[in-house]
Amino acid sequence: MAVQQSFELDRGSCDDDGHPLRTGTLWSCVAHIITAVIGAGVLSLAWSTSQLGWIGGPVSLLCFAVVTYISSFLLADCYRSPDSVTGKRNHSYIDAVRVNLGRKHTWVCGLLQYLSMYGAGIAYVITTANSMRAIQRSNCFHEKGHQAPCSYGDSLYMLIFGALQIVVSQIPDFHNMTWLSIIAAIMSFAYAFIGFGLGFAKVIENGTIQGSITGVPTTNMANKLWLVFQALGDIAFAYPYSIILLEIQDTLKSPPAENKTMKKASVIAIFVTTFFYLCCGCFGYAAFGNETPGNLLTGFGFFEPYWLIDFANACIILHLVGGYQIYSQPVFAVIERWFSGKFPDSGFVNNFYSIKLPLLPVLQLNPLRLCFRTAYVVSTTGIAMLFPYFNQVLGVLGALNFWPLAIYFPVEMYFVQKKIAAWTRKWIVLRTFSFICFLVTVVGLIGSIEGLISAKIS
Repeated sequence: MAVQQSFELDRGSCDDDGHPLRTGTLWSCVAHIITAVIGAGVLSLAWSTSQLGWIGGPVSLLCFAVVTYISSFLLADCYRSPDSVTGKRNHSYIDAVRVNLGRKHTWVCGLLQYLSMYGAGIAYVITTANSMRAIQRSNCFHEKGHQAPCSYGDSLYMLIFGALQIVVSQIPDFHNMTWLSIIAAIMSFAYAFIGFGLGFAKVIENGTIQGSITGVPTTNMANKLWLVFQALGDIAFAYPYSIILLEIQDTLKSPPAENKTMKKASVIAIFVTTFFYLCCGCFGYAAFGNETPGNLLTGFGFFEPYWLIDFANACIILHLVGGYQIYSQPVFAVIERWFSGKFPDSGFVNNFYSIKLPLLPVLQLNPLRLCFRTAYVVSTTGIAMLFPYFNQVLGVLGALNFWPLAIYFPVEMYFVQKKIAAWTRKWIVLRTFSFICFLVTVVGLIGSIEGLISAKIS
């Protein structure tokens, strides 16, 4: 074991900010986005569509796609300041807020951003455990029949996933995990396509399209409103990736300008994800109607072929291994940068140790990284074990993330970046857009919190 000291890179191998040359491309960017977007949220879209009905469901999915594209378009231009092509780089979302909006906004943004990323980690622990359990239940149903009492807990599976993430979390940063994002993106395509295919096959088998214009009926209007609000929160969780957009953009090489590559990648990724979302949401609802499960592949609307259900859930698990890292790496980076700046002479914080294990490349371990990232994973796993409620947790996280991080800050930074004067046409349009999205966040948060409280009580 040897201590590795830092060394200065040749200027020719560095970008304009002294960072090692970025090598990200359009397609690596698309892979990162798809890994971040097609995640736990896609599995709840059939349930969301069932609550909103045949008009409200598809229209909501399309509207959120448009909103996500507008948000990514505005935010991509904030990567460099003051000029979006030649200005100084903002390496993260919070850096862009600090430069464009000032210190107070930075504190609020940082709190919400890292809370959302932390929450996404919790949601992914819950989803992965559901998928692990679903594999065991699928095999049980296949062997003992569909009426067999195949009940299993979540805690053991959450602990297994947490142990795996402790290891995977030692990947240094975003720039070293392109391979993981590519694998995760392939897995997301696989299980989204299987969910769509099974839903389509079920519709053919039924010979009719289930569902109605108004969605699942309830005993009273209040319950219907809660469920509609929660469904909007779930869709809001499924789409936006603004909280990590600039971190992804910071991996891109130039030329061409990073904002141009990011906008192209966003168009491709949002088109692909919207197609799969509509297919999974609509065909899932068409297949099961009022009985649509909260999680399309683990709620056991589908029983056979059991091996395909197992394979789809295995794909979900592999995808969420990468998805967890996509949302955790920015948190790791900001905490570790803070400690490094605060304690520049600390060996615990700054020294790296080389460890060679059989059949593996040399591992670079840092004591702070090992301790902090392990504690982070343990905490997300522990909270997931306390609140293992899939749809409700997704709805709360989606509502918290949607307006402030996906809409408000990008719009405000765009005003500063492009020097948009008050009460001009563009200012009025974007302000109206922001206000409408704020209302969606409020109703989504209310419905999801009510659902979470009800699930905990029951």
